[in-house]
Amino acid sequence: MAFDTSKLGTRELDVTYCTVEGVDLKLDLYYPTAGGPWSDGPWPALIWVHGGAWTEGDKAPLPVNAAAAGFLMASVNYRLYPAYRFPAMIQDLKCAIRYLRAHAAAYNLDPACISLVGHSAGGHLVALAGMAEESAGWDVGPYRDQSSRVQAVVAMSAPADLTARYPDWAEAIKIAVFGPEGLDGASPIRHAHADAPPFLIVHGAADPLIPVAQAHLLHDTLRAAGVPSELLIVESAGHGFEPVGGTPAPPMEQVLAGMLTFLTGIVNPPVQE
Repeated sequence: MAFDTSKLGTRELDVTYCTVEGVDLKLDLYYPTAGGPWSDGPWPALIWVHGGAWTEGDKAPLPVNAAAAGFLMASVNYRLYPAYRFPAMIQDLKCAIRYLRAHAAAYNLDPACISLVGHSAGGHLVALAGMAEESAGWDVGPYRDQSSRVQAVVAMSAPADLTARYPDWAEAIKIAVFGPEGLDGASPIRHAHADAPPFLIVHGAADPLIPVAQAHLLHDTLRAAGVPSELLIVESAGHGFEPVGGTPAPPMEQVLAGMLTFLTGIVNPPVQE
């Protein structure tokens, strides 16, 4: 199916990407305008994964204009606790990746250039999806002829080791969602390997929920495995990068611009004549 050019610069809401046990899983698409870094395409795709402690949240646009930078952006919903427990969440994200690849022509996207960006619980899921191979058993559902591998990951305020101790209320949610027996296997650091995609890890230095040590642990684990990893610690910033004891540095607009620079450098847009 050829791409409908009338969609340039528009958005397409509530697209069903997978159906699980009668539940339609939805994503929103934001199309680039014509004449961007990749001209009229095919475009690199950026999947945004919301946070919410695996229990709440809803798809919404990433707080940066990825479409203006030339990316086709998909914002995804996934199944949440208490209706569902892990691994439902990671299965859904991997299904969304496979769905986009299966519909690359219709969406005018480059199936070899799919990146993930997530915050908090979403940061955990994108880190896990970026590293976990098919042998983890989380590629279930339709489009199994497509790969769920991605080319780059931006993990923001992400827990890397679920066996670590977190604040009491977070501990309770963590145990409920993953079960005591599932914490280790659901920890992104347990899946690091040399063929994982490049990572950008962003974390607030004053995060009271996910200690900044988790960002350092993820970065060090990736580097030890031979994976390219960049670490950006935002000083005087909390879990959502809100000010804590001062003015966040670098400012969030600079962080988001740097994120797009990181992703653009990996997917490598063609040189315009």
